[in-house]
Order: sequence, then C-alpha cells, then structure tokens
Amino acid sequence: MARIKEDYRSLTGPQKAAIMMLSLGEEQAGKLFAMMEDDEIKELSQIMANLGTVGANLVERLFVDFADAISNTGSLVGSYESTERLLVKSLDKDRVAAIMEEIRGPAGRTMWDKLGNVHEQVLANYLKNEYPQTVAVVLSKIKPDHASRVLALLPEGFAMEVVMRMLHMEAVQKDVLESIEKTLRTEFMSNLARTARRDSHEMMAEIFNNLDSNTEARFLTALEERNRESAEKIKQLMFTFEDLVRLDTAGAQTLLRHVEKEKLALALKGASDGVKELFFANMSERAGKMLKDDMDALGPVRLKDVEDAQNAVVTLAKELSNSGQIVISEGKEDDELVY
Repeated sequence: MARIKEDYRSLTGPQKAAIMMLSLGEEQAGKLFAMMEDDEIKELSQIMANLGTVGANLVERLFVDFADAISNTGSLVGSYESTERLLVKSLDKDRVAAIMEEIRGPAGRTMWDKLGNVHEQVLANYLKNEYPQTVAVVLSKIKPDHASRVLALLPEGFAMEVVMRMLHMEAVQKDVLESIEKTLRTEFMSNLARTARRDSHEMMAEIFNNLDSNTEARFLTALEERNRESAEKIKQLMFTFEDLVRLDTAGAQTLLRHVEKEKLALALKGASDGVKELFFANMSERAGKMLKDDMDALGPVRLKDVEDAQNAVVTLAKELSNSGQIVISEGKEDDELVY
C-alpha cells in the first residue's frame, strides 16, 4: 500500500480531516459523518480510501496542532444551528425547541428585561391587540423611556385607555403578573424567536451585497438560469447603496453623523444624482461644499475602491437599522418610518 508523505506541511485540509476521522475510530467518526452533507462524506471517503499508510509521527503532529487550535478557539464557530444539533444529542426535542426559542429571542434575564430589548414598533404592533389593562401592566414594568416610545406608537384612543389604567393602577397581584408573563412567553416571545431564524435567501442577499458589481451580476445571471424564483427573492432582499434614497431626513442625518467623511466622499463618486442629493440636502451648505471639494480632490478613482466604500456605508446603515436608530423604508406607499 502506498505511503503518504511524511511532510506535515504538504497535507491539504481534507487530508488532515481524513486522517483524523480514521484516528477517531468507528463510533466517533460515525457521529461526525451523521452531521455532514452527502457531498462532504463522498469527498472525505474518497481521500480516506486513498491515504495509504500514515506514520505515527504525522498523526501525533496533527492532533497536537488540532489541540492548539481548539485551545485558541480558532477552529470553532458557534451558531444557533450547531448549538441546537449538540442539544438534540442529549435532550428531548420539545425541551430543545423551548430552549432554542428562548435564546433566539431578545437578550435579558427576566421577561421584562427581554421586552426592553424588543424594538418599540414590534412591541407596539403586538400590544395594540391586547386588553388596555394588560398593556398598562406591561408598560409599567419596562423602562419609562422605552414605554414612552411604545405608547406613542399605539392608536391614540387605545393609548389613552392605557394611560387612564396606568394612572389608576393598584398593586398587581402575583398570579395576574405571572399569567401575563406566561402569555408573553408563549405567544409573543416564541413567535419573535421563530421569525428571527435566518432565512437562506436573506443570508445570500447579504453575501451578494458584498460582491463587486461585476461578480454580483455574474452570479445573479447564472442563478436566474438555474432558479429564477430564488434569484428574484435574493434581488428583493438585497440592499444596495442606491437604496439609501429610501431614508427619510432623520435617517439620513443619523447616518451622516456616524459615517466617515472620507469614506462617504469616495462612495458618492459613483453614486446616482438621487443618492447624492439625499446627503447634500441633509448637510449644511458649508459641510456640503467641503464634501464636494473632497470628492473633486480625489480625482479619478478605481471602481473597486468606490464599491468598497459604498459597501462600508451600506453596512453601517444596516447596523444602525438593526439597532433601531434608523428605519429603512421598503418603498411601499403606506410604509411609515418610525424612530
């Protein structure tokens, strides 16, 4: 039987994986295979079948490097999916589902802490369908600044009913409070956790957003030929630099306060008149003149540099949107921006 090279540095990643799988033994290797896709199993099996004899020194070196990598956490990537797979190995499915829904929801030790981390628009949309007395209890338990933002988003008549009940509220009985917490956990938080699960089309849209325009166009064209429906979904989910025109005045000004001026000048070099107008209209005349001077001073610039700058601005806009500091309209006629 052939003997593999003894030079550890010449081993490829798949070869190292194959050696490790053989070293683990049937039971442990079987558990790992169960978590792999078919194409991964085929590739690894092919390499394992052609390894030949592997020297003990090489195997030892492989495991030492693996242990070092683990100790530095460089080889581990934690995710909801990997955590769920691990829990399923030792807990029943219903318990795992409950745990995963809990951790996928907003952060916080108590129910009221968690509600404090839910965007006011999301919380208001849920509470407007509850009894005013229930809403009054919820708003009395969360922080006043958060409660005020939620209250302002409720229908006016309903909001006044809530206010009156808060003004005349007495001490809430323990069993009533526990009942409200249970309802929030089973109805609101569980639904919120389920909707937080990552959609594959959303994930691909983010990846495509970070490609240069030529590569993006090439991939989308190829995808349209193989799966037009998925390509359309991804295009609808993609957020580009030109989509910044959907920001209102407050959103544009918030973005301007956070963006690096040098990055913005470079990004605007390749922007449409609509996007340029969005930023200049929300700057003072002096600041606008300085930005135009910065753009002129750049002279001719590489398209890739412009696209990188635009991607950086888009990433910043998404971060501000995720933290609730700005809301990016979907462009619908009845779409309201709420801060």
